[in-house]
Formats: sequence, structure tokens, C-alpha cells
Amino acid sequence: MSTKERDSNGFNAYATLLTRPSYLAGALLLAYTLNQHSPSTPLVILYTPETMSEPSINALRAEAKHSNTILYPVEHLRLPTSDDDGNHGMVAERFIDTWTKLRVFELLELNGKRVDRLCFLDADMMIFKDPSPYIFNAENDAYLAGGDGKRMCATHICVCNLDHDSWAPKSWVPENCAHTHVQGPDDVPEVKSEPSTMGEMNTGTFVFHPSAELRSFVFGKFESTPSKELRKLKFPDQDFLNIVFDGRWKSLSWRTNALKTWRYWHANMWRDAEVAVLHYIVDKPWAARVQMSSDGKKVAGYKGDDGDTHGWWWDAFARWTEERRKQGEKELLETAEKYVASEDGKDNEEMRAVGGGAQEFAKKWKNGKAVEDGKEESNGAVSGNPPDGKEDFGKGPHGPILRKPMLGERGHGRVVRPR
Repeated sequence: MSTKERDSNGFNAYATLLTRPSYLAGALLLAYTLNQHSPSTPLVILYTPETMSEPSINALRAEAKHSNTILYPVEHLRLPTSDDDGNHGMVAERFIDTWTKLRVFELLELNGKRVDRLCFLDADMMIFKDPSPYIFNAENDAYLAGGDGKRMCATHICVCNLDHDSWAPKSWVPENCAHTHVQGPDDVPEVKSEPSTMGEMNTGTFVFHPSAELRSFVFGKFESTPSKELRKLKFPDQDFLNIVFDGRWKSLSWRTNALKTWRYWHANMWRDAEVAVLHYIVDKPWAARVQMSSDGKKVAGYKGDDGDTHGWWWDAFARWTEERRKQGEKELLETAEKYVASEDGKDNEEMRAVGGGAQEFAKKWKNGKAVEDGKEESNGAVSGNPPDGKEDFGKGPHGPILRKPMLGERGHGRVVRPR
């Protein structure tokens, strides 16, 4: 199918997923900034009604009046538990929700019109310039339509691991990172089979041509893979999609999924003015206010290195707040304020799981394996004693957690297999 045929018979869309109120502020700012830079392209917000509070859903409805946003309720997609496969290997507790991201492959049409090209964006992203030219273009169309059509486009993962995270495998070193070898911002690394890290993608951003065949392809693999194998994956949706689309994906520009750490890890390609989609990995900017050091440096993030990028988020939040205030959206603003750090800097328990505490869970790992009382395990299980002051660690209904349920959350819902 030609590009013109695709354009005339369907429409392009972005999509994101919201399963917890703790990500509400991120989704609102994603919708707001995407509408600023790509107003003609709708954002479809997939959300799970059983785990979102009614005020949070109402906030999304209110924002949809001002942004080109479509709300799309979906059921949770979770792995069933059993006595013999209850262990899992995910790096962060919040990743348990990411299986539901696969629901995006079920989105074939909206309001009776076919979705032609669909680009998923994680809810912890913000838009700084129109990403559509890098995503919805003839080159990507030609690739996605090639072969049997079961393909996608995404960016490479970053395996530099300069923070020396204990959960990362030994192969995660700068020389094995695809982004290390690019010469400048316009270079796009090739997808290679060797080393294996050169053939792995980050699924914060990915684009595909929706179809019933592609949907069956993805969910067929999900259904046929034993739960105990899926449960071992550190980054559930990302690791799974790398398995499904092994040799079936093409690389996008770094601009479409610019991890905040790349600003100081990959200066070879990063340019502030060229970022289209900024990905706030690990701790989220809305979880804590930016601080100033004694030497006048902005400080934010897990290691204090993200003051500038987190500051950009707060600048956009201030603009959004002022606009919605003038539009009389009092209830929307009151709800949003419950899920961002307070101005007085007081500790906010609702933000711990998406703030600095997001790394606590990952400390249970050593050399890519889970650790129990100083011993390595090869089965990907997370076990051992809870960290000091984290008595609720490991007591969640669907596996380890490191905090109490977020304000307005109703649990994680029932286990739902794809239909």
C-alpha cells in the first residue's frame, strides 16, 4: 500500500497508557505538549478504569476538551499466578503494569475510522518539537509494509550502564551500545545481530501499522509463551517485544525517544534544540521539585544530574497550570496537584514509587541476577529480607512492591488474558 493510499484511507495517531494515578501528571503534560507541537494528530490515552480513581479519569476528560485527546478504556493484561511460577524478575515494581501496553495492538479503528499508523509513547514523556516527521514518513512506511508486514520501528536501547546498576547484565557496557558509535545527531544506528545489544530496542516509543494480523501475531506469542518464562523478564513489555520482533524492526532517530540520561551519556548525538520526545526514565520529574545547589546548579533526579531536564518539565507544568486556571478548570487542577510534589518540599508518600524510591527495588540485583541474603539466584526470583524501613516490601498481591498503594488506586484488578 502506498503512502498516499494509507493517508487517504485512515489516520495517524499517538497512544499512551495510564494504569495508575501516580502517572496522571505525566499523561496530562504529554497530551498538552503533543497538542502544542502536533495539534492535528490525536493522542489516544488507553486507561484501566478498575485501577484509576474517578477524579483521575475526570481529569483526563477535562484535559481532552483542550488537547486533541481520545480516552480509550481497556482491561488490565496480567500474568496469572500459580504456586510453581509465582516468581518474577522485573527490575521495578511499576513494570508489572506494562504488560497492558500490549493492548495498543488491539487498537485498529476509532469512531469508525481505521487507524493507519500508530505510535506508542510512554506516559513519562514530554514533547518539545513535532516528532511526526521522524515517525510518520515514507521511509518508515516502506519498511513497515515490507516482508509479511509484521514489523515495527523504535529506537535502540542504551546499554552504557554508567551508573553501574546491579541488575544490568555484564554485556551492558558503552562499547556495546549502538548510540556510542554514532557521529552526530543525524546518524541513526543500524540494527545488527552482533553484539546482541545492537539488535535490541527501547519500547518507550514504537510505531507500527495496526492490523488484525499483527495483533494476532503479538498475542499469539504472548499466549503460547509459558507464564513462568514471561515472569522472568526484567522489563516485561520491552523484553517481550524484543523477542517477538527480533529481526523485524528498524531504528528511529534518537530524537523520538531521548532518554534524559543521554544528555550527559551521549553528548555525541544529543542537542537540546533537537529533542522531539524527552523520556523521563527512572525517577519522574513530577515526584520532586528541582533544588538549587550551593554553587547555583539545578539538582534533580536519582543522582542529582537531571536538574535541567526536570526543570523543563516543571516549566511546562507551570504554563499548563496557568492556561487551565484561566479556562476555569479548577477541579482538573486540584486533582493534578495531588499527584505532583508540593511546593513546600515536604515528603509526599504518593510520589515515592516514581521518585528516588524507584531505584530501591533494583538494588535486589547483582550482575543481572536476583539476590537473597547475599546469594545469587539464577531463576530471576526477587526475594530476601525487606530493606530497612520498607516493611511492606514484597507483600503486594501481584508480587513485590516497595510502597503503599497510591492515592486513589483500587488495586491492580483481576487477571485478564488477551481475547
